[in-house]
Amino acid sequence: MNAVIDALNTVFWGYILIYGLLAVGVFFTIRLGALQFLHFGEMIRSLLGSRESDKSGISPFQALCTSLASRVGTGNIAGVAVALYLGGAGAIFWMWMVALVGMATAYAESTLAQLYKVRDEEGQFRGGPAFYLAKGLKAPWAGSIFSVCLIISFGLVFNAVQANSIADAMEGAFGFNKLVVGVAIAAVAGLVIFGGLRSIARFAEFVVPFMAAVYVLMALVVVVLHITEVPGVLALIVKSAFGLEEAAGGVAGSVTAAMLNGIKRGLFSNEAGMGSAPNVAATATPTPHHPSSQGFVQATGVFIDTLVICTATAVMILLSGVLEPGNGVTGTQLTQLALESHIGGAGSYFIAFAILFFAFTSIVANYSYAENAMIFLGLGGKLGMLSLRCAALAMVVWGAYQAVGTVFNAADASMGLMATINLIAIMLLSGTVAKLTKDYLAQRKQGLVPHFKASEYPELEHKIDRDIWS
Repeated sequence: MNAVIDALNTVFWGYILIYGLLAVGVFFTIRLGALQFLHFGEMIRSLLGSRESDKSGISPFQALCTSLASRVGTGNIAGVAVALYLGGAGAIFWMWMVALVGMATAYAESTLAQLYKVRDEEGQFRGGPAFYLAKGLKAPWAGSIFSVCLIISFGLVFNAVQANSIADAMEGAFGFNKLVVGVAIAAVAGLVIFGGLRSIARFAEFVVPFMAAVYVLMALVVVVLHITEVPGVLALIVKSAFGLEEAAGGVAGSVTAAMLNGIKRGLFSNEAGMGSAPNVAATATPTPHHPSSQGFVQATGVFIDTLVICTATAVMILLSGVLEPGNGVTGTQLTQLALESHIGGAGSYFIAFAILFFAFTSIVANYSYAENAMIFLGLGGKLGMLSLRCAALAMVVWGAYQAVGTVFNAADASMGLMATINLIAIMLLSGTVAKLTKDYLAQRKQGLVPHFKASEYPELEHKIDRDIWS
């Protein structure tokens, strides 16, 4: 079984997704006219006017914070350190490039999630890749496969992995028993997730901006302490990306290693194209009333995750001087050592608390994605939701004290299949994305507040909910 799972992961993550996610990002960047660069101001405008919700949907800002809660996890701390260790400073440049093209992919998938959303039994908006597979492409079977993969990976196993990271950090910093930590995490997470989607959204809206701001503020403190060295570090990142800087540690700093590790880190961290964030993007009431507005909001999430938070980690490490390729110090340990060199012993505790917040918010947000999948599969009743919640919390407790290697590999394969299905879907629906984008920007150019008119899209007859888009 392990051999089969490893083979699937090699195919998905070694070939299909590394090149597929990058190619789709470049495709949408070109197809949408470099939207993320030329209309970056529209992303900010969509974000600033995104605080209103209604009885059917959460606010776009809450949807952004929930998706950020999932995107921003331990990978932003440990993963960036691994990319630097294996790929050198140049890995950060390629991580930026992937995020910049990934913003177009994130825009496309979240715009489609908004367009094809439905109302559940309680009148709450629901949607995501499974829904645009079923409605937009008339492939409900693919939506079902996607949903099962989403529940396995995001609903269950990844939460065990995040809990394991928290337990390791708490044991390392304070000597806490891992099982006790797991039970405590599950208890607090239960208070949030048993309140349903709106409870999760309110929690994310409060916690995510706080945790991101504190982490970035710490990075800014480090930058101020080493302000004279910052230009040199930025030059090192760019030069190393193209092999213009002598590689520290030989192969570890080569251009190929920098590209590969930077691209992988960028793709895994920002989740653009994976089909995860659209599940919460669909639950928002868009402001203005047009699918593209939520696309702009979610594209901003990729920017924040990679170009802000991952960069914060990279800067703290590169300004510390503790990065030594080949010495075995990598991951969370490297980030802790780096911050300790800046602010002393408190650095280790700061990173432990950062992991606590980043991983805990990921647990809560990942669960919310699985709710959508359950509803698509027709399992969204009280018993179905209760079963999912109990299973998710049980995985948190189990993951806190167990090594989760094989199960994590299985979840990786599950997410690989899920992402592959999503990439095919958004490519097939790219014409719809392009038309929606053209419509939205044309209305802005005329000085109007964009408003989606279903009557102007006859090809969507019987595919979208006209009551929602009236």
